Amino acid sequence: MSEWILLRGLTREARHWGAFDAALAAHGLVGAGGRAVCIDLPGNGVEHARAAPLSVIEMMEFVRERAFALNVRRPCRVLAMSLGAMVATAWAERYPGEVERLVLINTSMRPFARMTERLRPAAWPMLARIAMTWTQAGRCEALIHALTSNRDDTRDADIAHWTHLRRTHGASASNALRQLAAAARFRAGSDAPRCPVLLLSSAADRLVDPVCSARIARQWHASHAVHPAAGHDLPHDDANWTCESVAVWLAGLERARDDHTMSV
Repeated sequence: MSEWILLRGLTREARHWGAFDAALAAHGLVGAGGRAVCIDLPGNGVEHARAAPLSVIEMMEFVRERAFALNVRRPCRVLAMSLGAMVATAWAERYPGEVERLVLINTSMRPFARMTERLRPAAWPMLARIAMTWTQAGRCEALIHALTSNRDDTRDADIAHWTHLRRTHGASASNALRQLAAAARFRAGSDAPRCPVLLLSSAADRLVDPVCSARIARQWHASHAVHPAAGHDLPHDDANWTCESVAVWLAGLERARDDHTMSV
């Protein structure tokens, strides 16, 4: 079984995946020789002391080197969201033999979307408030939760947990700005990566317009599934739906390969 690399987005880290690894195992996506490896982007989590590169390509090279150091078998599968999905896309484009499956969640990138779609104007006041409260861990994480998650049932526990993460290995304001600048500058290729690609998006994403994922899927002739109610942080809001969507997509690829083999 191939190994998965999981990449988070802007200022988020490996611990923000929570129990997502359990959902991966429950849907048969890891186990029996496979594993999921969470790698933090420079400036986040265990890499919080590093200056975040101003280039998604540099972030990708960092992640790739970390994967080599962790002995991740290649070609690997990459599941990534938001900024992490841009990093994953760059990896698949630059080193096509190293990525065999690509799952991109609630991402946006040039040339497929305008600025007002990549960051919805209705979110701009909230983003400004987040910036102003960056050093106030609890208040800042409450605002981030309101912008990125539609899970009211876990709100208090989420904010408490995320506040703890910020107080231990939280990204600095300068690294947040550097990551945002890198994301704004990144431009993907018009042609799809060579590996199969699945786009997952949330219809109720308040941060990024889901049309961004729809356009990428249409341009690349990639598979696309839409969650009707989750927020930007889709793996958090509905881990089971996310993993089930991936499992169904992979099963479809296997059937198509078997049918092709039989026809030949």
